[in-house]
Amino acid sequence: MQLTARNGRRVLLSTVSSDAHTWNLVFLQLLLEEHGHEVINLGPCVPDALVLEAVRRHRPDALVVSSVNGHGFLDGVRLARTLRADPVARNVPAMIGGKLGVLGDANQQYARELVEAGFDAVFTDADSPESLTSLIGRLPQRPVLSAAEPATTKVAPS
Repeated sequence: MQLTARNGRRVLLSTVSSDAHTWNLVFLQLLLEEHGHEVINLGPCVPDALVLEAVRRHRPDALVVSSVNGHGFLDGVRLARTLRADPVARNVPAMIGGKLGVLGDANQQYARELVEAGFDAVFTDADSPESLTSLIGRLPQRPVLSAAEPATTKVAPS
């Protein structure tokens, strides 16, 4: 098995299950791609089970979850616990950000609970986009298989 290197990171991008907003995802995708990362955008209203399936399938270097509807905290805690209970997803760095609640300046209180639930980083709407890109740029990259090498050996029929 031959491994190849990439310059950027593979980032899985999603909203929480109750968030139908897409402009935040488009902005984040363009921002991350501008910094050389490969982005797999799952779109809005992604159920926890689908995020988990995508993490297993794509083996990203990071998961970025965005929310602007004010329910990021409620859905995020549940999502983090789902991810951290899985043997594959538990080691993928996960971060969440945006409008995480409806308490205005008091939304900062949610950060601690989201980290306790399993997120590695929490960004509020007061954080700059560079906070996210800087963190992702410092993450280690997961190796990827070369296109020339199959992931499994197939036996020819006799």
